[in-house]
Amino acid sequence: MAVNKIVVAYSGGLDTSVMVKWLSEKYNAEIITATGFLGQTNEIKGVKEKALKTGASKSLIFDLRKEFITNYAWKALKAGALYEGAYPMATAIGRPLLVKMLVDIAMEEGADAVAHGCTGKGNDQVRFEVGVQALAPELKVIAPLREWEFKSREEEIEYAKLKDIPISATLKSPYSIDENLWGIAIECGVLEDPTEAPPEDAYQITVNPKFAPDQPQSVTITFEKGIPVMLNGISYDPVELVTALNELGAAHGIGRLDLIENRVVGIKSREIYEAPAAVILHTAHTEMERLNLDKETFRFKQNVSSKIANLIYDGLWYSPLFDSLMAFVDKTQECITGEVTLELYKGNLRVLSRSSAHSLYNKELATYSIEDKFDHKASEGFIKIYGLPYKTIAQLKKHAEEEVFV
Repeated sequence: MAVNKIVVAYSGGLDTSVMVKWLSEKYNAEIITATGFLGQTNEIKGVKEKALKTGASKSLIFDLRKEFITNYAWKALKAGALYEGAYPMATAIGRPLLVKMLVDIAMEEGADAVAHGCTGKGNDQVRFEVGVQALAPELKVIAPLREWEFKSREEEIEYAKLKDIPISATLKSPYSIDENLWGIAIECGVLEDPTEAPPEDAYQITVNPKFAPDQPQSVTITFEKGIPVMLNGISYDPVELVTALNELGAAHGIGRLDLIENRVVGIKSREIYEAPAAVILHTAHTEMERLNLDKETFRFKQNVSSKIANLIYDGLWYSPLFDSLMAFVDKTQECITGEVTLELYKGNLRVLSRSSAHSLYNKELATYSIEDKFDHKASEGFIKIYGLPYKTIAQLKKHAEEEVFV
């Protein structure tokens, strides 16, 4: 298949900066870079100029922050999607939106291929390529990092110097950083050794909890049908709310994660993350569900949350199962309206209070005081029936054992 025009997912980092020049030389095709602004603070500066200088004929930048939070992060939050029980998946949640952006541009520009800067053993190659296949199967996908001659980041840096490509990565500070409003992922360098503690210079926004303020600070989050809409009684739009919580949480050392995780391709990797707002919101949202969801729905949703997290992490956002499970999630969120107050203190979160008009908590049933209205006598019959299958099994086993010794 001849390639005449390529739309490149462009961050302005080391890999994609080198990739633009490499693609233009290898394919002799027109290169259009596409950058989605999801809240990253560092590499977005000067991206357009860098892309054009590196060989792109056109550089497109889109502010996708509101769409990212509203249509992607909020979905993951409502689902309670934490990969392997811990990771809020900022990178994985952002990829489907970037895929959609790439496909839309390719259609508008008449491109016959898209390209990404993902490695051959990373998760993002799967997320980009499966996403493109689901949205535009006719497009060719090019993955330079799987086929080019560079064997290390050091070789890429040398190539960038040779071709006069402006880059921020150096041999002295070789971290690979992916950032958006929902969180920051940091890998490479000393972080590849799981026996080494992360150096402080690897963290980008959070204060070391040891040096966080000595006085705790509380924040009240108001939810409407599973979506956070207010902080301390003040309404915020989605981008402002996440930004405010990131700043508040970062100042108190909230949201640092150091994880060994299972990648899509089957290997384990060690990365560190900073996700103050995501960690705060997931904590508050779960507490709201504990208060308002009935026992069986809450328990079943835990299984659904794990499955949705796996689907997102594995690049299957655009899949029938994801859509079906989200329909269940949306139904559960109809009653997730109310307030949760959290205390932030030196990297820790503590729930101070929770309240809702949909609360299933009944003090007269829960209390052990004189106000107790629970019918304790009813428990005897309940326990007999509840335990009857296991009593029957035990009797059968005992009978079988007695027959052996007869």
